[in-house]
Amino acid sequence: MTKKKNDSDIPEEFKWHRKMAAQLFNHTWDLIDKGDKRTPEENDEMIHSAHASRYHWIVVINSGKYPETGPVNHARGDWQISRVYSLLNMPHEALFYAEKSLNMCLDNKIGDFDLAFGYEAMARAFSLQPDKKDNLEEYLKLAKEATEKIEKKDDKEYVLGELDSIKT
Repeated sequence: MTKKKNDSDIPEEFKWHRKMAAQLFNHTWDLIDKGDKRTPEENDEMIHSAHASRYHWIVVINSGKYPETGPVNHARGDWQISRVYSLLNMPHEALFYAEKSLNMCLDNKIGDFDLAFGYEAMARAFSLQPDKKDNLEEYLKLAKEATEKIEKKDDKEYVLGELDSIKT
């Protein structure tokens, strides 16, 4: 049986980074959810908060103080950054982070929800490039196949809804 790590064993610095990683991730979601009501300043803030969240996760993971963190946090952070750039119609940046997210899932055998969203990010990034329709269709197909393997029904439905929102 593995002994649960006592929170008091973790230096305050790393607790703070973990708190910031989660808060910034959630803040980015709040900005994403604003949709067309975001101001240009909030668009900039959304980019910076997504990157800042990803940075703080790096510090947390690299600290070794949180063994439950790792590649999945990298994949989710890169996915969120890709989503932000997709929303802002920045296809090259969106694709760069989508590839990082998907590769993190594939290289670390991360499946289920995260793998489906790795493929979703690729499809969404390619949807911004009219000359990449074949790539879009390929990654939509892979995303749907990965979605079929998601265990939780609610997660599966959520991913399918996100896939339906991609303009083909």
